[in-house]
Amino acid sequence: MELKSAFGTVLRWLRVKQGRTQEDFSTLSSRTYISTLERGLYAPTIEKLDDIAAVLGTHPITLMVGSYALKDNRSVAKVLEDVIGEIERLEVAEGVSKLRKRYPRTE
Repeated sequence: MELKSAFGTVLRWLRVKQGRTQEDFSTLSSRTYISTLERGLYAPTIEKLDDIAAVLGTHPITLMVGSYALKDNRSVAKVLEDVIGEIERLEVAEGVSKLRKRYPRTE
């Protein structure tokens, strides 16, 4: 399964599981756009992914982990285990900490 299709399948499953309709996303996009995502025709931008996750009340990573698990036919636990291993191996936490100091958040 390609990633766009897996994402769409996970998005539709989570939306239905929560009893939401495509119209519930109307504040961020059209029902048609959500439908094209769910059918795997398009992939959202990172900003749109963040908006979609907010409507669902979940973290964007939750949608992505589910999508990669489905795409690769692996368990969510295994995907997370591999990601945590990469984060540790690449010292991502330390790098982000340094980046936060270098690029302080301004609001």
